[in-house]
Amino acid sequence: MKAKEIQELINFLSESGLEEVNIETDNFKVSIKRSAEQHVIASAPAAAPAPVPAAPAPQAAPAPAADDAPAGDSNLVEIKSPMIGTFYRSPNPESPSFVEVGSSVKAGDPVCIIEAMKLFNEIESEVSGKIVKVLVDNAQPVEYDQPLFLVDPS
Repeated sequence: MKAKEIQELINFLSESGLEEVNIETDNFKVSIKRSAEQHVIASAPAAAPAPVPAAPAPQAAPAPAADDAPAGDSNLVEIKSPMIGTFYRSPNPESPSFVEVGSSVKAGDPVCIIEAMKLFNEIESEVSGKIVKVLVDNAQPVEYDQPLFLVDPS
């Protein structure tokens, strides 16, 4: 199960009014419970589950200040974080970054990794274009739906 699917389950739970959702297959088990403190528990069959705080209600990320944004940014597209976790620009410390400012990307190209619940999730671009700005520093925590990159699709 991909992190995006887990996030969709969390959103479904919050919108539906249900108190709990449990999904179990041969490969994984996911249990999401609604309470004052939400928790997501996910594990592989061989691993013991570890509770991790779930996503709080998504908050609007602050827009980049006008002087930080490139001129004519009205056509720029944001690549946003699909989950809460830690942002990494490269697959490991010795490797170069997936993308730099000025890099061209195509839809489906990896742009970063977000570590969530000890899983490293490769994040792919949903648009084609040129990276104009990296909005998050390496190894920084990110929130669900937080803008990570600005892309010029032209």
